[in-house]
Amino acid sequence: MSADNDISLSTYDETSGSKLARKAKETPFVPIGMAGFAAIVAYGLYKLKSRGDTKMSVHLIHMRVGAQGFVVGAMTVGMLYSMYREYWAKPKP
Repeated sequence: MSADNDISLSTYDETSGSKLARKAKETPFVPIGMAGFAAIVAYGLYKLKSRGDTKMSVHLIHMRVGAQGFVVGAMTVGMLYSMYREYWAKPKP
């Protein structure tokens, strides 16, 4: 193997923790979306026992819509943030 191949394969040597940290730095809104999704699902499960006379299916649909809305919102904000960084905040030569 040549030295060029060793350099290109060095990116595969990172651990899963360091890869997660690197990806979170590159796209910070993905972990925020995942955490928000988990928080909404946990809240929905907590409120499940006190839903009153609401049907189970209606409660689950509302929980799903809320969680999906949060994730789509986080993805949209992340996309706008990355576009801002790439096109407007980039220093001009």
